[in-house]
Amino acid sequence: MTLPERFNIARYCLTEPARRHPDKTALIIIGDGGRERRWSYGALDLAVRRLAGALCRAGALPGERLMIRMDNDVSYLITFFAGLAAGLVSFPSSAALTGEEAEFLLADSGARWLALSRDLALGHAPPTGVRVLSEDEITWLAASGPALAPADTADDDPAFLIYTSGTTGQPKGVLHGHRTAWGRRPMTAGWHGIGADDIVLHAGAFNWTYTIGVGVLDPWACGSTTVLYNGAPNPALWPELIARHNVTIFATVPSLYRRILKYGDPSPAKLASLRYGLTAGEALPPALLAEWQDRTGKDLFEALGMSEISTYISTGPGITLRPGSPGKPQPGRKIAILDPQTGEVLAAGQTGLLGVHRSDPGLMLGYWRRPEEEALVYRGEWFTGGDLAHFDADGYLWFHGRNDDILNPQGYRLSPLEIEQVLEHHPGINEVAVGEFAISNDTTLLVAFVVRHDSTIGEPEIRSWAAAHLAGYKCPHKIIFLDKLPRTANGKLLRRELPRAAQP
Repeated sequence: MTLPERFNIARYCLTEPARRHPDKTALIIIGDGGRERRWSYGALDLAVRRLAGALCRAGALPGERLMIRMDNDVSYLITFFAGLAAGLVSFPSSAALTGEEAEFLLADSGARWLALSRDLALGHAPPTGVRVLSEDEITWLAASGPALAPADTADDDPAFLIYTSGTTGQPKGVLHGHRTAWGRRPMTAGWHGIGADDIVLHAGAFNWTYTIGVGVLDPWACGSTTVLYNGAPNPALWPELIARHNVTIFATVPSLYRRILKYGDPSPAKLASLRYGLTAGEALPPALLAEWQDRTGKDLFEALGMSEISTYISTGPGITLRPGSPGKPQPGRKIAILDPQTGEVLAAGQTGLLGVHRSDPGLMLGYWRRPEEEALVYRGEWFTGGDLAHFDADGYLWFHGRNDDILNPQGYRLSPLEIEQVLEHHPGINEVAVGEFAISNDTTLLVAFVVRHDSTIGEPEIRSWAAAHLAGYKCPHKIIFLDKLPRTANGKLLRRELPRAAQP
């Protein structure tokens, strides 16, 4: 099917499914103690369109940004889709961000609307002109008032904004159009295989693109049921949730599969309803895949993606697994390996930059107010995110790391420059460099390598500083003190030499 010229994600994922089966369960949210709440397609669609109507009556204009800084609950999802239905640009942010980090994103996005949970206040009052919507107000508006039909947006009208690590040190906004939901259709055949009868359990936070996409957009687009958990972290809980809700597809990152094997009971009896698991966000170690298959009798299908395009390389039902490879290009995608200097398309077996053709409807519209960074990621008609790889003769991709300094410890895509800029403001630090440190063959941790002004400053003081200014997932797991940082003769930091410099 051809992408429609008039397309709205809220209509595609909620209003149209609600017309077909209004009473079917669309969403189940599980809290601490097994507390369970359910919403039908009809109820969610009505709540979203009521909130969209309230936004428009309050003066919201198409294209204005709606920043969401809320706890992981149904109001988060209702607000996200209401922004889309009203023709706004929904901007989901992580609840883990500090107030300082959230204030930067609010200012950088130019958001006029801010949906705010009471326990996630900013460091300062929002700027004049920003309209704050409390969680209680959102709940009330979504339960009353006239409902608005989803906006008649064009397929390439802006829909949502996701911030990711930037090569200049500050997070950058990735702007997606409404067409993005349609551009996810190749994932069905090439990776997750979600159908109307599936019950999909996703383990991620509600703001994460992996959760929004595979946990919400894809299941709702085909009329299946989504299960999300917002209680305290507990790796042993996931097999219990799979069994209790007859989950057919489970999606998370490799590190959680590892913790489930260690602390949970992923026995064939517990996972009887499961067709398979999905994994993305970090590389799937072959040993972990083998242990999961041996213990559970179920496959794990891996995908490679990024905020700018979501997943585009994957394995799935009917595709032979090759441990160590994330798979093949999804059907309908135009993927190539490019020469880093010339942009020429390379042959199988040759290593270069992994590229996605500009024509892919799932590709971002661009970086928000970052023309210089946007220029760096295009080679003619190809978008390149910085991954180095090659295709073998059978079309499987093999990953060779990054062509830039972006780090990926435990599945988080992080800019070392952003973290370094925060730590450098500590009065006891002279120089700092952030890198990854391997603790096993398949696990790396985020480490800060520090040259001190003051030798009495220790790891606790630096950790406390980081925790006050950075989201938890950006805080180094370890501090290593050096006499000097490894540099070239011209003074350029040799980031890949940091682990070696730390050895005695």
